[in-house]
Amino acid sequence: MVPPRLTLVSDNTREKTETVRNDDAEAALDSGPASALSDPDAAVDHLSKSADREKLRRLEAMLFASSAPLDAKSLARGLDAGDDVHSLLIALQAEYKDRGVVLARVAGRWQFRTADDLSFLLERQQKEERKLSKAAQETLAIIAYHQPVTRAEIEEIRGVSTSPGTLDVLMETGWIRPRGRRRAPGRPLTYGTTEDFLVHFGLDNIKDLPGLADLKAAGLLDANLPPGFTVPSPTDVAALMPDELPLTDDGDEEEEEQETLPLELQGDEGEEGETAKDEPANEEGKD
Repeated sequence: MVPPRLTLVSDNTREKTETVRNDDAEAALDSGPASALSDPDAAVDHLSKSADREKLRRLEAMLFASSAPLDAKSLARGLDAGDDVHSLLIALQAEYKDRGVVLARVAGRWQFRTADDLSFLLERQQKEERKLSKAAQETLAIIAYHQPVTRAEIEEIRGVSTSPGTLDVLMETGWIRPRGRRRAPGRPLTYGTTEDFLVHFGLDNIKDLPGLADLKAAGLLDANLPPGFTVPSPTDVAALMPDELPLTDDGDEEEEEQETLPLELQGDEGEEGETAKDEPANEEGKD
């Protein structure tokens, strides 16, 4: 039996494929610099967009990692000097506009929050939660719209006396704080809202509280209001008003009272002191 003859056939298919791939890669490399040189404006725009995208990624990372709202100054530390932080935040806010998480500005700071229409998915009922009483709600609303306000002024607006426990509950929540003391007899404490109040209710500024038209539209006010009824326009009063004194110790208050005494009374006290000192000297002279 004659064994079959084997014929070797050269297969250059693989070599041809690799050659074509290498040629395509070289062509791409050659065309890259040529296209950049032919349109330098497009190359600059591409680099600028890449740099902005990197800045947005940095802001995104810092905001996600923080459990509390961040201000522009804190966010600027993660960027280069001269970067427009506000414009970048507006651009990032636009990117998250239609997502499940949105970038919101609260109390002048920035924070990622669940979209309002999806908040029901994350609601959690807790038995230890307590709702504010009607008196506490009314007191909080009066402080928010009329601050700085004293306890006596709150009672005058409500028409009933306010329990000290009501103010204590609101201060425990961190929504109100003592601001100062009124320049009036007894120097009563004045109260105002805090940043936690703005964060909890999703407000950027105290001026964002609903006005008369908003309250009517929400059905929170009766349609038949008395003539001349108005809702005060809340103001941002972070600093003390002219009729307020800073919170100080009793000793400091006594010193302030003495400093505010008329010069005539201060002079009388000085003369009496000098007379008391001179009396022993006169007695010695008589002896």
